[in-house]
This record gives sequence, C-alpha cells and structure tokens, in this order.
Amino acid sequence: MKKKLSSIRIVRFLKTASLYIIIYAFASAVLAPFIWMILTSFKDMSEIYVYPPKWFPSKFNLENYINAFSAAPFGRYYFNSVFVAAAVTLGQLITCSMAAFAFARLKFWGRDVLFFIFLGTMMIPYNVTMIPSFMVLYWLGWIDSYAALIVPGLASAFGTFLLRQFFMTIPKELEEAAYIDGATKLQVLKKVIVPLSKPALATLSIFTFMGVFNDFIWALIVINSETMNTVQLGLAIFRDRYITQWDLLMAGSVTAVLPILIVFFFAQKYFIKGITLSGLKE
Repeated sequence: MKKKLSSIRIVRFLKTASLYIIIYAFASAVLAPFIWMILTSFKDMSEIYVYPPKWFPSKFNLENYINAFSAAPFGRYYFNSVFVAAAVTLGQLITCSMAAFAFARLKFWGRDVLFFIFLGTMMIPYNVTMIPSFMVLYWLGWIDSYAALIVPGLASAFGTFLLRQFFMTIPKELEEAAYIDGATKLQVLKKVIVPLSKPALATLSIFTFMGVFNDFIWALIVINSETMNTVQLGLAIFRDRYITQWDLLMAGSVTAVLPILIVFFFAQKYFIKGITLSGLKE
C-alpha cells in the first residue's frame, strides 16, 4: 500500500514538474526578444554585430538613452501618445457606458436587432474602414491634428459589448430603488451602475489605453508633421533616420514599452476580474 502511494506521488510530481518546465519554456521564448532588446539598449555598436551574439554587454552604457532622446524629440512624442490615449480612453468610457446601459436596461423597439448589428461591425476588418475614415477627416480638414487621432476612436463596439455584459449582472432591484427615490435614468447610470462596474470600466480603460498607445497604422495615415508624431510613429522615423544605429533604436523602444508595462503591472488584476465577471448573466 505504501509503495502504491509513493508511486502515485512520484507520478503526480513528475506531471507537475513537466507542466512547469513547459510553462517556463514558453515563457522564456516569449520574454527572450524583450530581454534581448533591453540588453542591446545598453551595448556599444561594436558589440551588437558580434558573432556569436553576446547576451550581456561588457559595460552597461547609459549614453544610448541620452543620445536617443537628444537625437529625436521623444518628449513631444510621449506627450502626443499619452494625450491621445487618455482622451480616447475617457471618450470610450463615456460613450460605451451610455450605449451599454441602453442595450442592457432600456426597453425599446428593435433593441436586440440593433445590438446584433452593432456587434456585427466588429467583424469588419480595420483595413477596410481606414480609407473611408481618412476621406471623412480630409473633408473636415482634420488631417494632421489631434482630432484625427482622437475622434475616430471615441466609440467602440467591443467596449459596449464588454460593459453591457457586466451591467446585466447588476441586480435590477438597485435601479428600481433609485427610481423610487426619484432618480432619472442618467442618474441611475451615474450613481448606481458606474460605481458598481469599476472592474469592467478598468478593464476597458486598460485595453483602450494600450491599444491606442501602441497604434501605428492610423497615426501613419493621418499625421504628416513631426510635432504631431506619436511614440510608435516617431520610432519608425527614428529607425529610418538612423538605420544602422540599433543601440539608439533599442533604447527608444525600451522607453516606449515602459508605460505599457507599468499600466499592466499595476492593473493586471482587473483584466481577469473584469473579463470573468463580464461573461456572467443575471
């Protein structure tokens, strides 16, 4: 009996160990390019082209970061990216919460059909809508401006769907109590629904901010002047301008990734909590 129990424990241990080995192997494969980028940002140019490649620099050179910021106006790039990402995030929180409240709580003719049509827009490829959106902005005279970067992203079908699913988990008795006290629908949304939906709102904020901050294609289409460049667009121009100076390019890339890592590190719990709860239904 003891031999059987010991053999079962050994088998369980081997299975657990094998699982952890596989997980760490995949994690190492995912993290390897990022680690290489960080280490390369501290290398001299002569060490980057060494064969066989060296992971660690012989001397950590902080001048790459100084030279990168002096060679390109990264301060302006950062301001543009953070301002645009924050504005789009705030806009989506307002528009998506109002639309989600209408689809989740209000009753009107054709609500479900309209919601499915609204969700159907998520199946339209982003590349298909770029040219029509550009033409509209061109007619409005918004090309090469903050409006071109912000306005097209102020509404989101995904954000509306995410918040609607979460709003449906909130008991209706809370709203009915607010209506009895004389609250309007807008007050119910502001004082009842929104305070109870912080996980979903935080999740939408994180997804939106990260997506807008990392966006490259749209900024490339609508921005012409260097002062309006975002971080991602600035890195592309910086790479073309200094195509052989990979040490400076890696330093700029590391600084571009840091804000996203900080946001994800402090708010990663909301990813799991918000997405899990948004799939529930009362």
